[in-house]
Parts: sequence; C-alpha cells; structure tokens
Amino acid sequence: MAILLSIWFVSSYVLGIFLVEPLNGAQLGGFPLGFWFAHQGSIYVFIVLILVYAATMDRLDRRYGVD
Repeated sequence: MAILLSIWFVSSYVLGIFLVEPLNGAQLGGFPLGFWFAHQGSIYVFIVLILVYAATMDRLDRRYGVD
C-alpha cells in the first residue's frame, strides 16, 4: 500500500504541481507534458493504481481463504 501511495503522490503532486514548469518543455499529444500530467496523466495513473490494488487484494483474499 505504501508503494501505491508513493506512486500516487509522485504522479499527482510532484509531476503535476512541483515539476510542471520543467515538464512543459516536452510535448505529449500536442500538449505540454506538465499540463498533461496535471489534467489527464494523474487520473490515468490513479485508475491503474486502483486496478493493481484490487488485483493484489483479490490475490491475498484467495491466499488466506477469505474470498
């Protein structure tokens, strides 16, 4: 859980807020990368983190027989 929260923090706060100016030098789909992370990228990362968390919890439930 700590790893997933760290990934969420880095993608939403660090890349979307603190490093937005340096990231704006690169383009992704015609938009500055910092803008993309602040508006779209953090949402995509969050959805992937939810899926990873759900899969991990399902595996733990099966392992300990509480599924």
